[in-house]
Amino acid sequence: MNDKQHTIKAPVTVRGVGLHTGVEATMTFCPAPVGHGYKFQRVDLPGQPVVDADVDNVVDLSRGTTIEQNGARVNTVEHTLAALVGLQLDNVLIQLSGPEPPIMDGSSAEFIKALDTVGYEEQNALRNYYEIPESIRYVDNARGVEIAALPLPDYRLTVMVDYNSPVLGSQHATLDDIGKFSEEIASSRTFCFLHELEMLYKNNLIRGGDLSNAIVVVDRVVSDDELNDLAKMLGKPRVAVKKEGILNNVDLRHKNEPARHKLLDLVGDLALVGRPLKGQILAARPGHAANVAFAKKIKKKMLESRSNPVPLYDPNREPVMDINRIMQVLPHRYPFIMIDKVVHLDDQVVTAVKNVSINEPFFQGHFPGNPVMPGVLQIEGLAQTGGILVMNTVPDPENYWQYFLGIENARFRKKVLPGDTIVYHCQLLAPIKRGIAKMRGQAFVNGKVVCEAEMSAAIVRKDA
Repeated sequence: MNDKQHTIKAPVTVRGVGLHTGVEATMTFCPAPVGHGYKFQRVDLPGQPVVDADVDNVVDLSRGTTIEQNGARVNTVEHTLAALVGLQLDNVLIQLSGPEPPIMDGSSAEFIKALDTVGYEEQNALRNYYEIPESIRYVDNARGVEIAALPLPDYRLTVMVDYNSPVLGSQHATLDDIGKFSEEIASSRTFCFLHELEMLYKNNLIRGGDLSNAIVVVDRVVSDDELNDLAKMLGKPRVAVKKEGILNNVDLRHKNEPARHKLLDLVGDLALVGRPLKGQILAARPGHAANVAFAKKIKKKMLESRSNPVPLYDPNREPVMDINRIMQVLPHRYPFIMIDKVVHLDDQVVTAVKNVSINEPFFQGHFPGNPVMPGVLQIEGLAQTGGILVMNTVPDPENYWQYFLGIENARFRKKVLPGDTIVYHCQLLAPIKRGIAKMRGQAFVNGKVVCEAEMSAAIVRKDA
């Protein structure tokens, strides 16, 4: 899995009709900055409102996942989002000229093919993974649905479907490596049963459906008159049933294509938690309603952990900024530079690391014989970490000074000793206005808070 965030190198456009609305639309994938995430923009509406791909914005689950925000609605987002997750992209703006992404061939393959043509760009920020900390489960006994997420330092999914049908019985699909999504899952098309088709059509759904972009499973004997009616409904001269039970002689791309498509839908729906996931996902008989309910449970856990964050630090991962880059941004030098590397940086949050050594010059005069890192220098480490976050908001940080204006609610919880590794974590409390930033900072050793404070800072041009 990628360590760094990624976007695309250039805009790329696809065109087609929406599966359920039948409205023709143009959809353009655009590069986006670090921390942007996935957002849809309805460029056909006044003001071109933006809709965040967020589970809290889900408003309808009628045979697809629909999101709405700022007076704008986007239908059937799951195939589009699945393509972005499968490519391990983090930051993309999706501009849409209609209410629904084009259905294309009923899978995610055409989106991936288009994105491949422009290529991908690594960004200078680590991916903000949410690692499943403990078992999370969702059960719907009435529908026989169960979904579970288990801790795993990777992203793997297994799906089981069972429709009690002589044609489409029990099927399984597994994705052991998200990097193989394009190869193993992306081409699997959407499907429905014949008995559902007329109901969907009468309910103004599948208006963009076509036998070339949706698999119709025939699970009963069908008369010639019914086939003629179906042909009229679908605007075809005629339709037929293949012996395998698939309408109009569509060849399956995989023997378990329906199960693989359910896995594709699950990947797309879970993208709505807002962060890339690490964990093992096991799903029995999933559907959009269950997927979204499960995504809400994951997001709730995610927000609970964020309210008392213990930032993860893996010393084996490449830093976002090493000491040389830090010294290009901050004016501090020996013996007063209090951070060694930055391991996470986006527009809201920064995490930096300090390795405390007995060779630190302050230990010579601070509590000789009982070496304890001075609390004021721990705060200075927080301040420098916050300075990286503030300087990240300007394109030329070397032309700015950063001054701290205030420190409030400072608390020291535990001693910091030689040999400790301090993980500094700062987060903006409000948007930066007129060059003034307000942040909350915490310092951790072995997952425990050692100090914390709220800080205000200003950035000023050197020639001002």
